[in-house]
Amino acid sequence: MMGYYGGGFGFGWLFMILFWVLIIVGIVLLGKWVSTSTGACGRNRGDSQALEILKQRYARGEISEQEFQKIKQDLIQ
Repeated sequence: MMGYYGGGFGFGWLFMILFWVLIIVGIVLLGKWVSTSTGACGRNRGDSQALEILKQRYARGEISEQEFQKIKQDLIQ
């Protein structure tokens, strides 16, 4: 009688390695998702604030329509 640890063709080690690989991949993907979602929100928020300031300057007559369009294109890119 060989018992549980007696040898044979057990594939438990393979499942253990697969389990840890999945855990590590999950942590890496979670980190990427958090960093991209945080970066995107910050970038969009900054762009919208800059565009809002630009609109206010145009409304007050501080800049011409041509200047407004040029700066707007620069902000969108």
